[in-house]
Amino acid sequence: MRDQVHWRLFIRCRFTNVIRGGGLQMTPCSYDVVIAGGGLGGAALGRALAGAGAHTLIVERETLFKDRVRGEGIFPWGVVEASTLGIERLLLDDGAHVVPFWKKYTGPGHMDCRDLAATTPAHTACLNFFHPAMQRTLLDAAEASGAIVLRGAEVVGVEPGDVPGKAPVAEIRTNEGKHWAKARLVVGADGRRSVVRRTAGFSLNQDAGRLIVAGVLCEGLDAPEDAIHHFQCPALGQTALIYPIGRQRFRTYFVSRVGQLARPISGNGHIGEFVDACVDTGVPRDWFEHARVIGPLASYPGADSWVDHPCNGGVVLIGDAAAASDPAWGGGLSLTLRDVRVLLHRLLAGDDWEAAAHAYAFEHDRYYGALHRVHDWLAQLLYERGKIADERRARVLPCLAMEPDRMPDIRGMGPEAPSDETARRRFFVEDGILPRAERGTA
Repeated sequence: MRDQVHWRLFIRCRFTNVIRGGGLQMTPCSYDVVIAGGGLGGAALGRALAGAGAHTLIVERETLFKDRVRGEGIFPWGVVEASTLGIERLLLDDGAHVVPFWKKYTGPGHMDCRDLAATTPAHTACLNFFHPAMQRTLLDAAEASGAIVLRGAEVVGVEPGDVPGKAPVAEIRTNEGKHWAKARLVVGADGRRSVVRRTAGFSLNQDAGRLIVAGVLCEGLDAPEDAIHHFQCPALGQTALIYPIGRQRFRTYFVSRVGQLARPISGNGHIGEFVDACVDTGVPRDWFEHARVIGPLASYPGADSWVDHPCNGGVVLIGDAAAASDPAWGGGLSLTLRDVRVLLHRLLAGDDWEAAAHAYAFEHDRYYGALHRVHDWLAQLLYERGKIADERRARVLPCLAMEPDRMPDIRGMGPEAPSDETARRRFFVEDGILPRAERGTA
């Protein structure tokens, strides 16, 4: 019934009849903001803007959210963003799982346990959830705040406001045909394959493929639910990550170099191959003994893709549409929440939304660029092969073990972790400073 009411509201206001030159023409319905995509970024932004009084339309393609392999963990720095946006409590009330520890395994009998609340700047843990439940919860919350949500509809094109005084227009496809909506701002929150990005004329940058990520959702894995389990095997150039999302469900990932395997591990007929790869990386085989697969097994590339200055002509991009961070490092959802918070605060600070959107884009370039640099350092260290890479690991890994603070804190600090040249040289032990444990014996 609620969806039918919103359809009627949209259809009733979508066009105004005007007479021009003796003919009947149709002008688009006007909104303050049209958001393409009702995922984490689109729903969180739409909820906040509608709650602040903006006439908000969210266009979401799906009517029923289904499980896919994607991120389901917010790092501590992202939880700060969620709290600022007022969605942390919504997620917790819907069953999101608080994970206080990060356990890193680097070989038989070698495990470091980080107490996240005790060691992160804001004293926060990770927050994990089942992705479809998060989408449903936040989109319902956006509706409750006054946003109009069109489900089963899709933004299929955008005409930017590329001259002064011209508002951007979104072309929307529904089961009744195509319609147009004019807005002060069109927001592309429609993911890695963003239609808004493509049709609004943004240029996409992309790294060369370096990593492949395979993932699956399991139930009954015999692993503690109070920690994210991180198995790192630099000698093989592969990683396994296990994210508990509550109710004995675990999203499990395997990361390897492009070309390392004969073929990507994908499709539920290859579960045994996936388990073997995780075990080779260090996961105890008995953890899988009673596990049951409850979602698809799929692989996807880990290369970053991004837009420089994701704002143009009244169109702005957030989340993966603006910058899809390499999922091997797990920061995508936190980055999306940073985008929402920065854009929202800029928009609410004044009436000049064009200037606000450009201010967001400048800031986005800074913090995404910082994450991108640090992720590149980590990929060089842990996954590159060859004599130079082996010598680099032999020099760097023992120093990181003795002085963990040489490692940029991508979980606790995210883009605020130092990423300048001094930080790079310290990370790669090119600063000429011996680790503290060696200074006393030098």
